[in-house]
Amino acid sequence: MGSPTHPEVTVARQSPQRPDADEPELDDTTGPTEPDATTEPAAAAEADASGDADAGASRALWDELRIDPVEIALPAGTGYTLRAYRPAGELTPTDVAERDADDPFLARRQVVEAEDDENEDVVILDEEVAREFAESDDEEKRAKGATADAEAKEEATEESAEKADDEEVPVFLTHRGRLLLFKTPESLVSFVRSGAPNDLSQLDSWNDLSERVEPADIAPLDEDVYELDLVVENLRGGHDTWDPTLLIEAGEVARDLAYALRLPAVLDMLSAGSSLDDLDEALRASVNGGIGGFLGRRRLKKIGAQTASLGWRTIVGKISAVVDWRD
Repeated sequence: MGSPTHPEVTVARQSPQRPDADEPELDDTTGPTEPDATTEPAAAAEADASGDADAGASRALWDELRIDPVEIALPAGTGYTLRAYRPAGELTPTDVAERDADDPFLARRQVVEAEDDENEDVVILDEEVAREFAESDDEEKRAKGATADAEAKEEATEESAEKADDEEVPVFLTHRGRLLLFKTPESLVSFVRSGAPNDLSQLDSWNDLSERVEPADIAPLDEDVYELDLVVENLRGGHDTWDPTLLIEAGEVARDLAYALRLPAVLDMLSAGSSLDDLDEALRASVNGGIGGFLGRRRLKKIGAQTASLGWRTIVGKISAVVDWRD
């Protein structure tokens, strides 16, 4: 009986230099991809260019319509509104009758003044009557000269009135003596588009704004952002901590608001020659170099921090009292 035969099995050996047949052969150029060094900067540059284009388009809108978005921070919060400058003769001031009627202190003062006017008695003494007769002849002689003087004064008054009408004054997004402040750009744009009554609607560019403005356009410039909520605290810190830029910008917007909202008490507190006006002038001088800056800093040392902070607390309070907050 012969030995059993086994089928011969041939096993092929894998060459160490040859890749496994079951595995895909990799190209020498295939490997982990690294980001192109030029891709990210190019994308960033493209995004920056797009952002600059959007900002430029927004500014073009405001420059064309001569209206600006403004951001104002008060103790009660921060809000957006609109402001424009126009010749005084082209504007109708905001109606404050309803607002003043709601002020119990102002209403009481007006009633007292009216009663005093009604109860005022005019007493004519005999001596006064005699003096009038004695001076009647002199008055006739002076009549011609007085008439000429009156005509000259009238002409001067008319000229000054014309100049006042030509002077550009501020007007804000207000209604019936109250400043409309919106907590978001979206709510501001919604109001502008709504056609609701307001004092800016008298501008010839208002209709264009209501049709074209978008929330992205409500991006105030740095010089149109005012932090009135920080003024009092900054003044309380003393001369060494006073922030000239903060305080100067606060004075500018406070004057604008006082004029547009018809707040005579605030205008008086910031008028030429007042202590707060002296503070403003000294701050402006202090930021300049040379001898002017030195003298400005010396003037600041003479201004009482407590007096200044109390005055500004009153101003911020009066402005806050006439704000109509909108969501």
